[in-house]
Amino acid sequence: MANILVTGAAGFIGSHVADALLKRGDTVIAVDNFNDYYDKKRKEKNVAHNLKKNKYKLYRSDVMNMGAMHHIFMHNKIDAVIHLAARAGVRYSLEQPVHYMVDNVVGTTTLLDLCSKFNVKKFLLGSSSSVYGNNKKVPFAEDHRVDQPISPYAASKQSIEKIAYTFHHIHNMHIACLRFFTVYGPRGRPDMAPYMFTEKILQGKPITRFGDGSTARDYTFVKDIVDGIVKCLDADFKYEIINLGNNTPVKLNDFIATIEKVTGKKAKIAEKPIPQGDVNITYADISKAQKVFNYQPTTSLEEGMKSFLEWYKLEVGRKKK
Repeated sequence: MANILVTGAAGFIGSHVADALLKRGDTVIAVDNFNDYYDKKRKEKNVAHNLKKNKYKLYRSDVMNMGAMHHIFMHNKIDAVIHLAARAGVRYSLEQPVHYMVDNVVGTTTLLDLCSKFNVKKFLLGSSSSVYGNNKKVPFAEDHRVDQPISPYAASKQSIEKIAYTFHHIHNMHIACLRFFTVYGPRGRPDMAPYMFTEKILQGKPITRFGDGSTARDYTFVKDIVDGIVKCLDADFKYEIINLGNNTPVKLNDFIATIEKVTGKKAKIAEKPIPQGDVNITYADISKAQKVFNYQPTTSLEEGMKSFLEWYKLEVGRKKK
């Protein structure tokens, strides 16, 4: 059993990671700043069920705050870090590029610096498929070029991979940069299509479809992502960049059709041009993850959206009536 620092622990992926670690007996040192990117009450709900557990310790701190983070490292024996705290969202990064670069790059560097000082040798970093940009070669493999990011968000994620390598080289830290592909599921972010489309279709409101519906995303269910993160935590590596996706891209029109099927309602569609920063396709080559730690996603899009719908109706839908 290990002591794992999880940043972004009140968020979508982070809260599920904390649950999985606690379930197997690890101690979770949870860090989140509970910012207002979306309703703070949802983040409070994400952590509420763990607050009284002996192996769960929550710090309401920001990874940008060196003093607060130093205190956390000083008063806890940390065996590994799973760094999921980040300013998220491609489109919002176009409006606030400075905030994305500062929060994501400086925040990550702060954590890496503390790990070097406190001799924490294992560090898992949440990166993104966005770093691939509009790469024409698919599926996206870890050795593909990523030097043409098309959003500040993507550029910030590429930057943290590079600074992570620097700390690996200088301090012999074992670091895995995990590139997530369009994660969805219960507790999902309200600014993402699975949530927004489901909500509006249920309410009989139009959804915004950017483009003609031919763009595609490698939708990956959160349970499969968490399984990959935990398996990676247990794996032996030096410095690796690893895709965590579903290896099955779905066209936007087919994604909408899947939501229509699970909700039993027809979507009303308003079409708009594809925004700056959006990529045409994401498609993960997961052969490396399969080789390194036997990663294997098992959840189909229909199964995953049924699970999301059940959560939404229980936790959100009834409160909107």
